[in-house]
Amino acid sequence: MNNFKPCLLVLALILALPVQAGENAARPGKGLHEIPDAELNLMRGRYTVGGNSVAWFGVTMISTWQTANGQSLQGALTLGMDFSKGSTPKITFTPSVNITAANAPLPDASGRAIDGSGLQNVSGLSQSVQIAGDGNRASNVLHLNVRNDGVIPGQGNGGGAGSAAAQAGDASATASFDGNTAQLQLRMEGQGAVQQWMRSGSVGQSIQLMADGQQVGNRLQIDLVRQSLGGNLPLAQNVAQAITLNRGIGGVGGQ
Repeated sequence: MNNFKPCLLVLALILALPVQAGENAARPGKGLHEIPDAELNLMRGRYTVGGNSVAWFGVTMISTWQTANGQSLQGALTLGMDFSKGSTPKITFTPSVNITAANAPLPDASGRAIDGSGLQNVSGLSQSVQIAGDGNRASNVLHLNVRNDGVIPGQGNGGGAGSAAAQAGDASATASFDGNTAQLQLRMEGQGAVQQWMRSGSVGQSIQLMADGQQVGNRLQIDLVRQSLGGNLPLAQNVAQAITLNRGIGGVGGQ
């Protein structure tokens, strides 16, 4: 069973969902619009609004960095949006960062440079690895889990917007959520940066290394729970049912 395209549909839905907290959180994301009947007539399959809607979706980010001199940087965050009690979501955010001491001087990486500024202009899903060095190991991993009529995860201890930060010499780790953007960043001055983010219209992972013998990894997991909830996010219902109805049609969920 090929689930690639259905996953893209769900990811497109998540990117369109509002991340912003407060009164604007109840509004549909920018770019969402009803598809007119004339356009639907040209599509394969007719989609109708059913009883399923997005009850909860959450994001978990984990970044790790082991340097060649033994220093370790770690960061994590969880962001949850609970729609089960109404159209205005209850938002929870829990950050965590940690830096261990190095047992040797950092290697000299002078003369090396990497430019990833263009990633700020990328919309949708992006994964980037830029390396100027030898003996490095880097990975970006993204998982998307969709559950029907599943149990909504616990809310945890975190509230809404917030941040956590740690600094040790030239090493820093930050995890933050400002009501619109969730971001995780590990940075080593002169050595590179490891980042993950989720903002309106964009989800991304970036690794930039300018040293040797580094081991870094980004892991991002998106969980989407659908339940039978009346009146919640009708546009989300359209996408959810489209995924179900398209299974078995050539090119989407085919054998």
